[in-house]
Amino acid sequence: MNKTVNINLAGTFFHIDEDAYQKLQRYLDAIKRSFTDSQGRSEILADIEARIAELFSERVKHDKQVISSNEVEDVISIMGQPEDYLVDDEIFEDEPIAKPRSKSVKKLYRDTSNSYIGGVASGMGHYLGIDAIWIRLIWVLLSLGSVGTFILIYVLFWILVPEALTTAEKLTMTGEPVNISNIEKKIKKGFEDVSDTVKNVDYEKYGSKVKSSSKSFFDTIGDIFMFILKLFAKFIGIILIVIGAVTIFGLLISLISLGSSSFFHPWWMDYPDAVNTTGLPLWLGSLMVFFSVGIPFFFVLYLGLKILINNLKSIGKVAKFTLLGIWLISLIGLITIAVKQASDHALDSMVTQKETLLFNTQDTLHIKMVRKSKFNRRMNRSNDFQIVYDESDQKMIFSRDVNIDIRSTKDSVATIQIEKESKGQNYLDAKDRAEKIIYNYSINNNELLLDNYLLTDYKNKYREQNVQIIIFLPEGTYINFNKNTRTFLNHKRSPDNIISYDNANHTVKILNDAIECLNCDDIEEDDHEDLIDLNINNGNGSLKINSDGVKIKNDEVDIQIGNTGVKAQSSEVNVNIDENGINITTDDDN
Repeated sequence: MNKTVNINLAGTFFHIDEDAYQKLQRYLDAIKRSFTDSQGRSEILADIEARIAELFSERVKHDKQVISSNEVEDVISIMGQPEDYLVDDEIFEDEPIAKPRSKSVKKLYRDTSNSYIGGVASGMGHYLGIDAIWIRLIWVLLSLGSVGTFILIYVLFWILVPEALTTAEKLTMTGEPVNISNIEKKIKKGFEDVSDTVKNVDYEKYGSKVKSSSKSFFDTIGDIFMFILKLFAKFIGIILIVIGAVTIFGLLISLISLGSSSFFHPWWMDYPDAVNTTGLPLWLGSLMVFFSVGIPFFFVLYLGLKILINNLKSIGKVAKFTLLGIWLISLIGLITIAVKQASDHALDSMVTQKETLLFNTQDTLHIKMVRKSKFNRRMNRSNDFQIVYDESDQKMIFSRDVNIDIRSTKDSVATIQIEKESKGQNYLDAKDRAEKIIYNYSINNNELLLDNYLLTDYKNKYREQNVQIIIFLPEGTYINFNKNTRTFLNHKRSPDNIISYDNANHTVKILNDAIECLNCDDIEEDDHEDLIDLNINNGNGSLKINSDGVKIKNDEVDIQIGNTGVKAQSSEVNVNIDENGINITTDDDN
């Protein structure tokens, strides 16, 4: 049974065996006697005790563990005996007589003694063995090239990388062995300003030479393999840092832009508000997205830093559980919002308005789309929406999601059926919003004018509102479709629709669930369904592929590719490529 003693070494509490305590006491007394007349004696002794406390802490695995004589002997072998060194004022001019058994370990610290901002670049210079000026230059270039992302990375390094405060940490930062000799030299350096002499004493270099001479071939191969693995791990760490930092930076920019816009409400904020049917403020939703996505990527960034920096400070359990709680709250909130948003589009409902069309059935009925230039100059059909203001300066939702069907009837009169459709969280809600859709048409003599758009009040929000126009025409009626109706007609015929977009700009006769085209010389009606035909229209332009070739058209350019060649027309340039060669003309040529 051995007696134990409680000691306070450099502010750290330890349980130590009595024999071990006496051995440690004799060792410390010998060190004090060695530094009796040395400059900076108190600082040297304080740093030596701090280093011994650090070495004890590495060997203590739990609070109740008692330090034995073996641990004390290990620490003394690392620190060295006082008589191993020439401890006097001429220490920087002479080499040590003997060197203790101390392993050189380099760690990343912030060097605030040689810093411009936080000492990050200077500390990385020591860690990588590169002059700090090059690290600073590389950091500036990366910050400019990444639009400020590496500024955020620098701030994170500043927060998470510890500062080299003690002499032992400063020696570890530069890769020098932490022993009595080097601690004394480091402190005397501050008193006597002899940094050039200290830098010439490279103990790590000499130690590595002695060590390398005793290595075997297989030890060298193993070291090379381990170096490659460590290098690969560092590379993975850098990738994780970049991915995490870029994602967090992008989320932060989005949060700032959307969050601030929620308060200032610029014109473009009307569009997010129009599709937001939950009533949740956009700034709050942006904050939830930032936390739910940003927190996992923060830990990706933190993992990369842990891989890259061995002695990275931990953010602590409190911070980890706080971030976990915020992430769970944000994730649950987003799921709730998503469910609410989806439920607002769960069901659709339709209201129908049917009226008689009065016109002379003996004459041809002309059908034409009419646009409202105040709202939009485009004529093509589109399923997107815009925010506009009506004649009373009331904010409205504008859409060109209008479709036309033609059906035959055996009645003697023609009718038009307007079907207004909207979505909602239930049938009644969807029906109420469908009833609030505004759509108009007019008939003048034998000309049927159909609006190419629909309107609804802004407070109704965008719920995929659309209008379906069904025209019932008596058999034997002649109709002519204006070319601007093309995108509002269906691509194919069906039992519920006897007209397709190919009939635009043509006159047809209504038969029993069929038509007869009177001026369709380029298309045989009976063979029409067998032709290869593709037509895509997104409102901004159209693409058509059929037996005639390929046609691409939008507001700026019209391109036709066929058997005769290639034609491209714009407002400024015309290009014609055929068997005669290439002909290019501009407005200036005309």
